[in-house]
Amino acid sequence: MNFSAKQVVFISFMLFSMFFGAGNLIFPPFLGQSAGDHLWAALAGFIVSAVGLPILGVIAVAKAGSLNELNLRVHPIFALIFPFLIYIAIGPGLAIPRAGSLAFEMGAAPFLPENLVESSGSLLIYTIVFFGLAAWLSMYPSKLISLFGKLLTPILLALIAIIFVRSLFDPIGSFESPIGNYRENPMFQGILEGYLTMDALAALAFGIVIANTLTAQGVIDSKKKSRYMMYAGLGAGLLLAVIYLILGYLGAGSSSLGQAENGAIILSNIMTYLFGQSGTLLLGIVFTLACFCVSIGLITSCSQFFSTAIPKVAYKAWVVILAVLSTAIANLGLTQILQISVPILGMIYPIAIVLIFLGLFDDMIKRNSYIYITVVGFVALYSILDTINKSLLNNVWSEGLEILPFYIEGIGWLTPAVLGLIVGYLLGKVKGASSVTRTTP
Repeated sequence: MNFSAKQVVFISFMLFSMFFGAGNLIFPPFLGQSAGDHLWAALAGFIVSAVGLPILGVIAVAKAGSLNELNLRVHPIFALIFPFLIYIAIGPGLAIPRAGSLAFEMGAAPFLPENLVESSGSLLIYTIVFFGLAAWLSMYPSKLISLFGKLLTPILLALIAIIFVRSLFDPIGSFESPIGNYRENPMFQGILEGYLTMDALAALAFGIVIANTLTAQGVIDSKKKSRYMMYAGLGAGLLLAVIYLILGYLGAGSSSLGQAENGAIILSNIMTYLFGQSGTLLLGIVFTLACFCVSIGLITSCSQFFSTAIPKVAYKAWVVILAVLSTAIANLGLTQILQISVPILGMIYPIAIVLIFLGLFDDMIKRNSYIYITVVGFVALYSILDTINKSLLNNVWSEGLEILPFYIEGIGWLTPAVLGLIVGYLLGKVKGASSVTRTTP
């Protein structure tokens, strides 16, 4: 079966909605206000990492055939442990309950009396309804193209377009001087900010949803499936880039409304300026819709993964389990869960990035198993040590770790990755096994 251009657009919309959550709304306006006159250079760097890495993640999974096949190139034990860490960290351990909490804070709390907001009952009722609806829609993953592509994504894009057009007729203000690291190295700082979105992990996780959706639509051939996954990744990436440009532009002109400590406040100021009191309602709808779409995507992808990994529990049962668990965490222990899951997320993110690049350049390294093992192993060792240092030892080891280039900037794993590449290549030469036979996906 061949997909039409229209179907490819719909599946790109679907993937975009799964990526575009509250964090993607907040980061660009804050970057724009901080970068000021250096906006376009900073946004170029931001798009390189915040859009480029997720697209490459989707392409890497598509080339390999599945995330499992990509993981198996490292080691069977790695293929067992690493996906669990990904799906737990970006699923019930962090992203799903946080989406419900943020949707409440931005979409409901501004319209409730203060005493209701401060009570736990209002959040509980909201998240039960929120995750209940998300679970209900996640029960039928084959219908996600229609849900996202034909309904939710067009609504979200239309709302953002309304905000942008309004800003053209009523300009917010002029760009001001950049602050912080945006003065000297705006592009590099933009790259670092995009890196912090950690959307490359979501790209690895969402691959299973796109693949299964294509199968449900009648695309059985693995080569066609990989091609359409790549098209979806590129389409979603283009949409993300356009939205980031709009949000960054709005943020850059918002300095006249007052400096803010985060992107949510900046967006609130912008919406109030453009639309008055109704701007709060419009922003609440945008936040709620973005969080809702991400929740559906995450519940679906996590449920499909866990139902495959633990087949004794059916897909729909996992949907219910994740929805109930996310509701409980959002209400009872989100702060504590964040203290655990955020360091785990930071630990596995560098591993995910090097795995993506190894998958992309697999043809060049001729599937040298030593390279996969040494690069991932060296980066994993670094990530574990860095996580222990920051989370348990109060940065006692920082002085030694700062020897590594770019450690302060948050990408100290680059040196272990390069060393792993060299060691793996040399081992392959010495062992005479630079090419390892594996089943072609």
